Order: sequence, then C-alpha cells, then structure tokens
Amino acid sequence: MSTQSTVHGRSGLGTPTPAVIPGAVLWAAALLLAVLAPFALYPVFLMKVLCFALFACAFNLLIGFAGLMSFGHAAFFGGAAYVTAHAAKVWALPPEFAILAGVGTATLLGLVFGALAIRRQGIYFAMITLALSQMVFFLALQLPFTGGEDGIQGVPRGRLFGLVDLTDPLAMYYAVLALFLSGFLVIRRAVHSPFGQVLKAIRENEPRAVSLGYRTERYKLLAFVLSASLAGLAGSVKALVFQLATLTDVTWQMSGEVVLMTLLGGMGTLLGPVVGAALVVALESYLAETSLPVPVVIGAIFVFCVLLFRKGIVGEIAGILKRRA
Repeated sequence: MSTQSTVHGRSGLGTPTPAVIPGAVLWAAALLLAVLAPFALYPVFLMKVLCFALFACAFNLLIGFAGLMSFGHAAFFGGAAYVTAHAAKVWALPPEFAILAGVGTATLLGLVFGALAIRRQGIYFAMITLALSQMVFFLALQLPFTGGEDGIQGVPRGRLFGLVDLTDPLAMYYAVLALFLSGFLVIRRAVHSPFGQVLKAIRENEPRAVSLGYRTERYKLLAFVLSASLAGLAGSVKALVFQLATLTDVTWQMSGEVVLMTLLGGMGTLLGPVVGAALVVALESYLAETSLPVPVVIGAIFVFCVLLFRKGIVGEIAGILKRRA
C-alpha cells in the first residue's frame, strides 16, 4: 500500500478504508476541550458530569453491548461511595487506597449479584437486580458506620499518592478526568475486543452464540462484574468530589437516573452515555435555580427525545452521518 493511497483513504485494491485522521483529530479536540473546561465552567459541576458519565458508560456496557437490563446499578455506585467515604474518613486511608477499597467492594458485590441474576433473563433479571439493590439500600440505612439518613459527611480528599493536594479544585478535577478517561478507555477496549464481539452476539441471539460453543453465562458474568467495578469507581470518585456519601447514592431512583442518561444519549454507543449524563446533570443544575418541578421537566424532555430520537441523541447523529457517507 502506498503512502498516497493511505492518505486518501484507499487501499492498493481501490477499496475505501476508514478515515483515521478525522477521528484522531476529533478525539484530540475533545481531550483539549476537557483540559480547558475548568477555566470556563465551575469545576465541581464538571466533576459531577464526569462521575455520572463514567457511571452511565459502565451501565451502557451491560445493557448496550450485552443486552442485560439492570435496575440495581445504584448498589455498586452507592456501595462503593460509602466504603470509600468510610475508608478515607475513619480509617484515614490515602485517596488512592480509599478508591481501591470502594472499587473492590463494588467488584465483590457485582460478582455475587451477577452470579445470582444471570440465571434469569429479561424482566426477571431486571427484577432480581432491583431486589438485590434494595437490600443494599436497607443495609446502608441500618448499618452503624453508614450514618443512617445523615450519611457520611466531611470526607477528606487528602493527597493523591502523597503528592497531589486534592483540596485544590483544579487538581481534583484533573484527577477525576484521568480516572474517567481510564475507565472510558477500558470500556472502549473491551467493546472492540473479541470479548466485546461475543457480548454483541449474545445480545443479538444468545441461543446461536451457545450453539457456536460460547459459554454465555461466563461472558455475561464477566460483563456484569466489569460494569459493577466501573460503576463503583464512579461512586468512589463522587464521594471524594462532594466529600459525602448519602442514601441518595443507593436508592432505586439513582438506578433509574442512569437508565435515563443512557437512553437519552444513545444505548449501545460509546459517547452516548457521556452526552446523556452531561445533559441530565446540566438540566438538574439549571432547573434547581428555578421554581419548575425538576423531575417533571426532565421527564417531559425524556419523552420528547425518545419520540424524536429513537436511538438516542448520539445514535441518531451517527445514523445520519452513516447514511450520508
């Protein structure tokens, strides 16, 4: 293949090849925008967007690529938040170890919950995850170390690796951005790997995947655990950003909110959950300053977007670009 044919996007046989340069430029521009964003917008707002974007991406890995609808992802998000907050405040662990404790807890919960839930499919799978998530909610309400309805407040951010002072908003933002990018790249790598292709096959036709010799339960369990771990990472970071962990993090409404974010942005797309999370968080922040009922307005916008964008915002845009190509 010649250099000229690569630049013009054609192979030596005259077959069009994917354009690499525009995609690379787009990702570079997005990264540059994320780096410069805290100089134009409130850093805490941006950190909240990144936390929920990672949460939505983790959930999307399960529903968008494995076809498993979970109504209990708040258990991993909130459970990790509580453990991280307790580890940082009571055990006085450095932030990196507190986050590892939260992610480890979410991973363990994902392994147990997944082993129970993947035995069923469809609505039964969703109801099992919801029931298990409610168990975590009642534990968070009753256990002494969680603080009950008050939660865990005044969580110290500490110094990351003993060097970076996370009490500085800019330092905290860039630490959150680095963790978000790490989680996002893990999801992207998983989706484009042979493992991700098997998950898509299971989503489209599980009996056929079984007939091809794949042990689908193992793949679904691994996807469930990976999704739970990344949701736990989002919850752990959120606990440090806002310096608290409350019952709001483990309620069924939180599980419903991440479903809303994913569907708005575009289920089964990599960037869809990020766009959906940014939209929902921005609406909540803006509408909180008005007298409008926030749930009603967001619900109306959700219905409008679902009717207008069947594949989500990013999904519809991707479909339009594909048809024009």
